[in-house]
Amino acid sequence: MRISQLAERSGVPATTLRFYEGAGLLPADRTPAGYRVYGEDAVERLVFIGAAKHPGLPLEEIGELLGVWEAGACRDVKADLRPRIAARLAEAESRAAELAAFMHTALEHLDALPDRASPCDPECDFLAPSATAAPGTRPVDVMLAPSRQAAEAEGWRTALVACSLTGDGLHERTVQWREAVDGAVRTAVPEGLRLTLPVERTARVAELAAAEQQCCPFFDFQLHLDGPRLHLEVRAPADGVGLLTDLFGSDA
Repeated sequence: MRISQLAERSGVPATTLRFYEGAGLLPADRTPAGYRVYGEDAVERLVFIGAAKHPGLPLEEIGELLGVWEAGACRDVKADLRPRIAARLAEAESRAAELAAFMHTALEHLDALPDRASPCDPECDFLAPSATAAPGTRPVDVMLAPSRQAAEAEGWRTALVACSLTGDGLHERTVQWREAVDGAVRTAVPEGLRLTLPVERTARVAELAAAEQQCCPFFDFQLHLDGPRLHLEVRAPADGVGLLTDLFGSDA
């Protein structure tokens, strides 16, 4: 089957299929005219890749798993996959513990503030504990409400507008973001974009945002939890607006 047929049957975009081929995950034969053609096994292969990506395994590890899967022994796939999933679980539990500790500290701080009948002012400092978040959580500001935190975290405005990812790494990250924010409601905000998503995507979006600031420190990410919804706001300085649009689309 041609790439368009495989994309239709699998639900995986043709751009992703080409990327998988370049990454060594989805080999393709060629017609004399140079068109890609795939066998029926390509559909099953994509199902396996999709299942392996669901717990957040990187493509390099998925490629290793594919080699075991192709050998045909289920017990070998199980033995290879289990420690990888266990490692991801440990990371997720660590992140959850850090977030829970932050929330407990925020509640304790709120309880310690005096009750006042007058309007709020900067001295209220409702979310001061955010400044003491655990190491590694700085790239994503999980906020309960707007605060002076946004005014203090201005490093992204002066950061070099350049991404350290290149080639396959850049393409993979783009694919990951597009899958994570698929179906989002997009709204323009000053200097950026707000994407509204189901709250169930919070962990994945937070993980990607943290990774993104490592390679693109000119992006500013803020996550707002709003009941069943997650609002992701992404901002960039004027020189980075084009890159922001390339990665996340526009509000159009």
